[in-house]
Amino acid sequence: MVSSAFLDAVFQPFSVLFKGKNFIRLLGGLGVTARIAAISVVLSIFFGFMFGAAMTVRFRPIKFLCRLYLEFMRIMPQMVLLFLAYFGLTYAFGISISGEAASVLVFTLWGTAEMGDLVRGALQSIPLHQYESGRAGGLTENQIFRFIIIPQTVRQLVPLSMNLITRMIKTTSLAVFAGVTEVVKTGQQIIESNRISVPSAAIAVYSTIFFMYFAVCWPLSFIAGKIEKRQRKS
Repeated sequence: MVSSAFLDAVFQPFSVLFKGKNFIRLLGGLGVTARIAAISVVLSIFFGFMFGAAMTVRFRPIKFLCRLYLEFMRIMPQMVLLFLAYFGLTYAFGISISGEAASVLVFTLWGTAEMGDLVRGALQSIPLHQYESGRAGGLTENQIFRFIIIPQTVRQLVPLSMNLITRMIKTTSLAVFAGVTEVVKTGQQIIESNRISVPSAAIAVYSTIFFMYFAVCWPLSFIAGKIEKRQRKS
């Protein structure tokens, strides 16, 4: 039989979740994370479509600038960008923004680059005969783009964009370095305030945070996989 001492050792860390409003605080932190991620995702999709379309133009200076922006966003760590936005804007231009605003700014800039590259790939994968068929049918360039190109582009982007969204949700944990009290920061506060009474509180807190992220990200990954399988069959 399992001894009571063993059970106490296993379940004691989780008692911290039920002290006061600790679990409610974690849910509140998750809400902050979700808000940052949601705003960043919506803005990234909007600007990403424009950026992706700009990457397909034949004007070389525009293509060069777009490629430069994309590579810069991919090479530069998000944490460094976050520090530049949160601290750099204040020191360089006297612009003071909140940690949450700095996080949204950085994640939107990064998400726009990644989404734009997905849009570019989807646009360039559409065969030329789709354009030619539209012109042969008497459609204008705007009508071809609206009724033929955009629907096919969106169809390809849905599973890919969901994978990007899950990455953005997980990356929002970096907002803690800008002083944002999101779910990870809240967890650290709970651990610190209970480090004497419950020394092993980190096990319970970080396990709970893991399952919170899993509960948010897994459905998106599951739906993306289903959509990809359906598209392969069709």
